Amino acid sequence: MDSSYRRTCLRLEIPDSENEKQQEVIFIKGNWFDSRFELFITDGINAWVCKALESEVKGRASQWDQPVSDYIETAERYLGFRQPGSTYGFVDAGDGHKRLSWTFEKQGTTLEWRWKCKPSPDNKKTTLEILDFLMDANIRLSEEVVRKTQSFDRLKLEAEKCLAQSEKFSNEKAELESALYAKFVGVLNSKKAKLRELRDRLSKQEQSGKSPQEEEESSGKTESYHEPSDPEDNSGGESSKSDVGTSKNIRANTRYSRKRKS
Repeated sequence: MDSSYRRTCLRLEIPDSENEKQQEVIFIKGNWFDSRFELFITDGINAWVCKALESEVKGRASQWDQPVSDYIETAERYLGFRQPGSTYGFVDAGDGHKRLSWTFEKQGTTLEWRWKCKPSPDNKKTTLEILDFLMDANIRLSEEVVRKTQSFDRLKLEAEKCLAQSEKFSNEKAELESALYAKFVGVLNSKKAKLRELRDRLSKQEQSGKSPQEEEESSGKTESYHEPSDPEDNSGGESSKSDVGTSKNIRANTRYSRKRKS
């Protein structure tokens, strides 16, 4: 049950017991179990210990009408991280003991929890354990900072690549739009030129008062009227006339000869 637990360490500034205008710095290391907790406190010289047994935690929780788990969670929240608005205290309680206290708001009421801490049997050992924990935590934080920094650098590089690619696409899009617009303008100008040409032709036709078909028919008639005559055709006509005249002469001669015979 106690094989797994959470650890915290809080740096706390509190009024000095001898001079309230000055601040005293203490470090509170906490081991948090499911139904109990342990506190180790040092000011750099002296050290104190508070080991809250399961029965003690259960009794305190029942006084505040809380489940044990809620009581542990609240204590860990206020002793693991300094909470704004909370008043912390660490005062003498006689015989070298200290009383650790903190306040919090619940349903509009300010409540105060207090736990008595006894002097550590080995100040040096307790202080070293707290310092070791702080060093380990600092190393973990440093490694985490390095990982976060590297991750940030990778993300920054990817963002720069994406930005460059986006700018490239934007430029290509602008060039394509410009080319399409130029082509469109060229086609439009060509259509306009053809329309102007057609309009000019229609305007000229309206001024002449003839349609294109009428102009073609008139041109055809003029060409037929001025067409030169064929000499062979004329000779044929004359031959026909002479032939007719010859026939009449033949008939007249025949009649004349008949009369003479009679």
